[in-house]
Amino acid sequence: MKKISLLLIASLIVYTTFFTEKDRLDREVDRLCAIDGGVRVYEAVKLPAERLDQYGQISIPYKENVKAGDNYYYESSTIYPIRGNPEMWRSHYRVYRVYDSKFLGESVGYARVGGDIPGPWHSSSYSCPDKVDITDLKKRIFIEN
Repeated sequence: MKKISLLLIASLIVYTTFFTEKDRLDREVDRLCAIDGGVRVYEAVKLPAERLDQYGQISIPYKENVKAGDNYYYESSTIYPIRGNPEMWRSHYRVYRVYDSKFLGESVGYARVGGDIPGPWHSSSYSCPDKVDITDLKKRIFIEN
């Protein structure tokens, strides 16, 4: 009986240590996502079909790789308010027009990974919104004319 009680206490400690923090961070991801998460397009750009690839995308460089003749570029940043296990971060992508530095749109998302009971399996993750990357942002900004 004493072994079962110790096992239950140990299980409770493990549960409150790992799952409570994971659940709290998932709620924090949702809260922050409700504040500024998602894709916002400030100016859509209509392009002729020949400027888009077979997937309807335009290739644009990262800011540091802009060359003469490039019309657009993007920047990205990732901030980690919590590092370790679990870990939480904010991803932010921004697209600009080169000639006037016009801010065309942005995508912001939050994610959590880890906080599970240690083991040989993959860590769980949670994010909001579902798609936060440069590809999705470009699809919303650059549209076929």
